[in-house]
Amino acid sequence: MIISASRRTDIPAFYSDWFFNRIEEQFVLVRNPMNNSQIRKIALDPNNVECFVFWSKNPKPMLPVLEKLNKYHYYFQFTLNPYEQDIETNLPDKTERIDTFKKLSDKLGAHRVIWRYDPVLVNSKYTILYHTENFGKLANMLKGYTEKVTFSFIDFYSKIKQNIAAHKIENIDSETKNKIAKDFAAIAHENSLAIDTCAEDIDLSQYGINHAKCIDDKLIERITGNPLNSKKDKSQRLECGCVKSADIGEYNSCLNGCIYCYANHSRTVVNSKNRKHNSSSPILIGSVSSGDNVSEKQKTY
Repeated sequence: MIISASRRTDIPAFYSDWFFNRIEEQFVLVRNPMNNSQIRKIALDPNNVECFVFWSKNPKPMLPVLEKLNKYHYYFQFTLNPYEQDIETNLPDKTERIDTFKKLSDKLGAHRVIWRYDPVLVNSKYTILYHTENFGKLANMLKGYTEKVTFSFIDFYSKIKQNIAAHKIENIDSETKNKIAKDFAAIAHENSLAIDTCAEDIDLSQYGINHAKCIDDKLIERITGNPLNSKKDKSQRLECGCVKSADIGEYNSCLNGCIYCYANHSRTVVNSKNRKHNSSSPILIGSVSSGDNVSEKQKTY
């Protein structure tokens, strides 16, 4: 089983103590986001977990204790954007996060830390030129510390409209997307980076840009040294290339405060859920009640 930790929240940044408690106890409970009373129990013993895929903007809390994962295979999707606190309101300074990226890469190897520049949003402050210049600066600083960069363009989910309204974010037409992509590809290749897009339907192959598999069976096979009998994750968007995994996070629980995030609908709800978090609980937020239905999670393929 491949475990995603997590598309729904930043477990490495805010819930790493809880995660390592789950590793110690060898199981986790996950609430179904579509049916709140339905809970799945997932075994986390090394024989059941092919690979962990961590998603984070700040995995620094995990750095001192990565040896607790010595029996597991894993890699990181590390988002490092050029935005300031008006867009990503609760992140450490970029210099600190770049240092974390490099230290993580030194520990794991460049192929196990994927750089995400995600999403690209454009307004009067964050212009196309701004992105090109800052993408170049970041690519140069991360050269040798990662093998690939994945980027995407902002999606205007109905859930985020209120959060982004004051920032006057522009729709990016296909001509502009092509210009950005062409510039990004040239910069990536100059810095010895492969480049792909996350869940984008636009064809950018003329610039050497592929469609990403963020949960990537080929990378997992490279890391584990074993073949993987995997299938596309049909629960994700049509444009998503990821193979199937089990996500152990919960929506509306990430404290990074990014205005573009599809996983958080309300800061009030996020704060409320975070107060219910108990690092000793088998479930990320709250606890299991008498009305919950707990069942075993089978393999994801």
